[in-house]
Amino acid sequence: MAASGLIAVEGLNHTFGGKVNALEDVSFTVAPGEFVSIVGPSGCGKTTALNIVAGLVPLEHGTVTIDGATPRAGRHDVAYMLARDCLFPWLTALENAELGNAFRDMPKEERRAKAIQLLDSVGLRDFKNAYSKELSHGMRQRVALARTFSMPSPCLLMDEPFGALDAQTKLQLESLLLELWSRERRSVIFITHDLNEAVLMSDRVIVMSARPGRIVADIPIPLERPRSVRSLQKDPRFHELYAQIWEKLEYGVFDTNMAEQ
Repeated sequence: MAASGLIAVEGLNHTFGGKVNALEDVSFTVAPGEFVSIVGPSGCGKTTALNIVAGLVPLEHGTVTIDGATPRAGRHDVAYMLARDCLFPWLTALENAELGNAFRDMPKEERRAKAIQLLDSVGLRDFKNAYSKELSHGMRQRVALARTFSMPSPCLLMDEPFGALDAQTKLQLESLLLELWSRERRSVIFITHDLNEAVLMSDRVIVMSARPGRIVADIPIPLERPRSVRSLQKDPRFHELYAQIWEKLEYGVFDTNMAEQ
């Protein structure tokens, strides 16, 4: 894929209803091909920031650009994977996997070929004609992952896509996501509450404070790729990075709570 997908956020502030201060002076960049995770306590504005980048929530204060252009819903260079699979129950796995490219008017043969290829990559080739009610939760998330990666978007926004899965399925899909990402090196903003997941997946981890969400740390993850969950568990650097992120996360919560008192 082309070396594109630079995401730049500068001085982002956002309030809800003029009363609830959700984000305060948030600034960061995501380089082309970089995988950046954002962690923080519930309600700190992680998803709000992601929705502003996606163009789903209006920008109030600050600047946000993707390849120099301002956010806009429906941009073809951005793909968004939600925490829920959001499959249409009246469509098959294959039809759901090709849906994003259908909305983009990609020729039917091309989008179907891409969908079949991605379903094969996520281990669902034999289930391409199954409906969502016939698939497990983990299988539905695999379809959603195939749908997301089938779209030729250089930027991927992912909002806790594996947060509701059991531990084993979550590890499987994390490994699968890393495999798919390593082929194309798209720019990724990945929201998660799981610090293990953040260290495993990322080039950098951004730590946010409690509401109003501020960036309290931007931590590089200098672990070699490709990465394995099992091997990293034996690597002391993995645990040092986890502890560093946890310390910053605790500081962000404690510091904000003290400021409110």
